[in-house]
Amino acid sequence: MVSLTIGRRSAYAALLLVPVLAAAGCGTPGPPRVVPPTGSPITAGTPSPTTETPDTTDQPAATAGPTRAGLRHVFPVRATKVAYHPTHSAYPGTDIFADCGEPFVAVTDGTIGEVSRRDRYSKQGPQGPYNGGLSVSVLGDDGVRYYGSHLTEIADGIAPGGRVRAGQQLGTVGRTGNANNVCHLHFGISPPCLGEDGWWIRRGVVWPAPYLDSWRKGGNREPAAEVAAWHRKNGCPEQPPAR
Repeated sequence: MVSLTIGRRSAYAALLLVPVLAAAGCGTPGPPRVVPPTGSPITAGTPSPTTETPDTTDQPAATAGPTRAGLRHVFPVRATKVAYHPTHSAYPGTDIFADCGEPFVAVTDGTIGEVSRRDRYSKQGPQGPYNGGLSVSVLGDDGVRYYGSHLTEIADGIAPGGRVRAGQQLGTVGRTGNANNVCHLHFGISPPCLGEDGWWIRRGVVWPAPYLDSWRKGGNREPAAEVAAWHRKNGCPEQPPAR
């Protein structure tokens, strides 16, 4: 188990490590199209530094309830200096770069789903189920699950079944799990398969970048329709489909 006391590290300085991480075998996306938000230090051609995969949960998950449209959505990291990559290694997801300790917040109103307060990742252990380190998911009232991992810590009172509002702090950006020692939040969007799916769904099945672009600018683009379409086609299988 790793220490939860992690010093703040500039996301810009951390990104300078990307070529080293790639050489070490970390996956990198295809030709990148970087979409830096306001104040972002990322420059075009910078790949995502980590192949993130979520860990299993320590506690039982919440159950899905009725869904609502038109809910407010907010960007998941509350920080001045923040950047992200529109693609990810091998599967849909986004790494959001910010200093360790910056707030990770609920994207929309909803119910806490899975929570992992222990960092069980080991390079000698299985690569996949525990890669997320400390993590939290929220089943939004829009029927979409929003997942964030590699956290430094999880906020007090955050537990499965608890209600949260858009913008409420869930934890802080960190580098637990298989984060390659780079401060960032792995962010995933997936259907409400709480308690049924494997880690591979929770890590993300829909590309988050178009929605992040909207929320970062104060817009309210909703992923519910795209997530529902994926869910109708794939259900909640415990194993990823054969490629």
